Amino acid sequence: NLGVELKNNVKRAWWKKFVQANPYNVGVDCAILMNPQTWVASGHLGGFSDPLMDCKECHERFRADKLIEDFCEEKGIALEGTVDGWSQEQMMQFIEEHQIPCPTCGKHNFTDIRQFNLMFKTFQGVTEDAKNTVYLRPETAQGIFVNFKNVQRTSRKKLPFGIAQIGKSFRNEITPGNFTFRTREFEQMELEFFCAPGTDMEWFQYWRGFCRDWLLSLGMKEEEMRLRDHSPEELCFYSKGTTDIEFLFPFGWG
Repeated sequence: NLGVELKNNVKRAWWKKFVQANPYNVGVDCAILMNPQTWVASGHLGGFSDPLMDCKECHERFRADKLIEDFCEEKGIALEGTVDGWSQEQMMQFIEEHQIPCPTCGKHNFTDIRQFNLMFKTFQGVTEDAKNTVYLRPETAQGIFVNFKNVQRTSRKKLPFGIAQIGKSFRNEITPGNFTFRTREFEQMELEFFCAPGTDMEWFQYWRGFCRDWLLSLGMKEEEMRLRDHSPEELCFYSKGTTDIEFLFPFGWG
């Protein structure tokens, strides 16, 4: 299958560029199932969720933020930034003020917005009870963080250095779509780079440009790729800077 060969070529090229040919970085291969306290500490168990609402007429379920964004795109309404940073009250108010209809049945009769956790849950051992609950990782970063000390000791690395891995992640997306571009099971190529305090934004700009140049070296067209810096309202509570590398897919930028 040419698709899997193409995917494996990209993975090999990434590993060679970011790990094997890079003096700063080392690689790991972490577990998919980890101690559930990992996800408590990272905030995923309490806050890794999507805002969902149901249509009371046809019983279809939608992400409130996606409902607003799709409506605004269709009507040509310009939004300042993305809806990600809005509160549930702001989203509900916008939906009511604009009388946004259900995309399926056309009626405007929604439930209140509630949060839906995106982690897949399973059980460790033979009994299915709460104390045996474990989760499929929703991202690869936490495996890197919990193994940081082991990697640092065995590799004898000193700051600055990075830890990279390629692996599967799982998210219980309520609205998967766009073919292979939004799925419940996907693979990540991730690098976590550790540096001295005060040098973080300098290194951020370095890796921002490094990633862009690598993608262009693979044959990406510059006019079909853009770097979008997040506004202060979009930033996660732990982030000083975030940049999305977006591509011009057949369905638009994403």
